[in-house]
Amino acid sequence: MLEIAVCDDESFYREKIQRLLEKYLAERSLEYRIQLFLSGEEFLKHCENRVKYDIVFMDINMEKVDGIQAAMQMRAFHSDTYLVLVTAFINFALEGYKVNAVRYIMKDTLDTAMTECMDAVMEKMKIAQVSFSFMEGERKLYTDNILYVESRKHKSVFFYMEAEIVKYQIYEKLDWVEEKLSGFHFLRIHKSYLVNMKHIRKINNYTAFLDTGEELPVPRPRFRAAKETFVAYKGVL
Repeated sequence: MLEIAVCDDESFYREKIQRLLEKYLAERSLEYRIQLFLSGEEFLKHCENRVKYDIVFMDINMEKVDGIQAAMQMRAFHSDTYLVLVTAFINFALEGYKVNAVRYIMKDTLDTAMTECMDAVMEKMKIAQVSFSFMEGERKLYTDNILYVESRKHKSVFFYMEAEIVKYQIYEKLDWVEEKLSGFHFLRIHKSYLVNMKHIRKINNYTAFLDTGEELPVPRPRFRAAKETFVAYKGVL
């Protein structure tokens, strides 16, 4: 799930950026959560905000703590956040270099600039798509939205998040799917299940617990290796 913050002291632009983001992300079936902030002080109030978000849209021109100051404090925590600076004044464009902004958008161009901006951010984040020839037709799926793939007889069934969880079926073995999705953090927890580690909350008691509430079995012979791989992916000691 993408965590996005919008920080602007003008409600009109906060809400406009939110609407444009919601439209962009919904069209691409991406999961997201958008948090709105009314000032730089509010954004910095909780330390976790400095490292929490994948993308931050930051207005430069705010009272007290302006956008550049807030962004510099965020960067002081070595944040990998993709920062987009937003302003009504073109003379602030060079300020973006100080805080490693990925884009700089004028407020009067939001309608036309948002798609290009988000396309650039998505490319940098490498939110990947992979094409498959399903029984339902050719589909290009966002790998982040694939929950897991289950082997059923001669087919592989994809459980995919859109507005709701949908299923796509393909006449291919799970070994083939695993190879196709190699490099995208999928874990073979069972001969019949290939799971996206982004959607695993924990692996315990021979079970993989997903963020959807589903529980999938992890057989004893695979359990230790599966858990070690998952722990290494999460970076938990």
